[in-house]
Amino acid sequence: MAESGDWVTPRLWGEPWFEKPPLLYWLVALGFVAGLGDDLAPRLPIALLSAGFLLLFFHQVRREFGERAALYASGILATSAGWLAYSHVAVTDLPLAATFTAALLLCLPWVRSGGRRGLLIAGVFLGFAVLAKGLVPLALMAPLLWIAGRRWPELFLLAGAAIAIASPWYLACYWQNGNAIVNELFWKHHVSRFFSPELQHVQPWWYYAPVLLGLLFPWTPTLVVIPHRTSDNRRKLLFAVVLFGFVLFSAGANKLPGYLLPLIPTIAILAGIRLAEMKDVRAVVGWSAILLLALPLIAGTLPRALAVGLSKVELTAIGWGSVLPVVAGVAVVFWFLAREKRSFAIAAAVITATMAVAYLKWRMFPELDRVVSARALWLQIRDSRDEYCIGVLDRDIRYGLNYYAHKPLKECAEWPLLKRLDR
Repeated sequence: MAESGDWVTPRLWGEPWFEKPPLLYWLVALGFVAGLGDDLAPRLPIALLSAGFLLLFFHQVRREFGERAALYASGILATSAGWLAYSHVAVTDLPLAATFTAALLLCLPWVRSGGRRGLLIAGVFLGFAVLAKGLVPLALMAPLLWIAGRRWPELFLLAGAAIAIASPWYLACYWQNGNAIVNELFWKHHVSRFFSPELQHVQPWWYYAPVLLGLLFPWTPTLVVIPHRTSDNRRKLLFAVVLFGFVLFSAGANKLPGYLLPLIPTIAILAGIRLAEMKDVRAVVGWSAILLLALPLIAGTLPRALAVGLSKVELTAIGWGSVLPVVAGVAVVFWFLAREKRSFAIAAAVITATMAVAYLKWRMFPELDRVVSARALWLQIRDSRDEYCIGVLDRDIRYGLNYYAHKPLKECAEWPLLKRLDR
């Protein structure tokens, strides 16, 4: 898009590419237009979107549920493994999660008191969510109809704003490409992705149970306290969205971890509310802090596990130098818990997690760059790229090299006299 100036039809090596709607592509293209380069252009817009959403998230949760719940929810979300991981990569999951959750939060005043002002802005965010991942956010918003009851006609304001934002691109893309977008985006990547095993991401029905535990790390124990009887329709809606979304994604044939990301902010809200109102949070916060002790082990194992699979590697820690600061942070959490200072305890857990993540990035990223990224290999061949052909390479490495080269590299089957790239 940045090179061609065509911001309507997504293309991959010159051919129309309709696997996803354009929001992510627009963000990345803006990064290239701004001159950020191959490494920052895809990542910085997503990181900025993540940070900006966290500010909106705190503001809206505070308005609806109070400052303490907002602080807890924001801390949980900002330091959860899933949110941190997907804030670093250029995939559609975080743009969807941010725009969908923003729309959901802006619907809560209407659920609470019937005020319609927020529905219009909520519809704008929902429209961007549809531009992020098609019909998925509309399906996730279905519990709102249940909560609305007889007031459901008022949701036409929400729907109208969403249509006004999303429809221009869909209509323009259909005008340029005809039924190709319908067949590829809607039939193949919505209907077939849900029912058919052809897209090669088939997983068992229980797949998302361990994925959810991992995405919430280290706040996984908060899942225990979220189910709770309440007369508050706002909380009923939030819980219904999580439950409905989890069942919906589990029912699909094809599953990837990132599909579950749009549910993580809503879970963080419910967890923040419960931590704010519970009389005793020592068990929940304590176990969350204890889980932080696994971070050095994760750092020592993750790069190799991503390269060859978790079942083929041995668990390896990265040394006492990284363990002791985490132990000290966990000890501070328990010191505050023993004195029933929940806010200080949760703050200590958030700070410990933040410092640990910063340290892990410093220690892990060079190794991740070496074993799972195409960047290191690209830097070796960049100045003599025309002398090489692609031999036996993992798909991710192959795509990464083509990305950095801005064109597909030559295949060794067609150019057997060139130097082979095998890995």
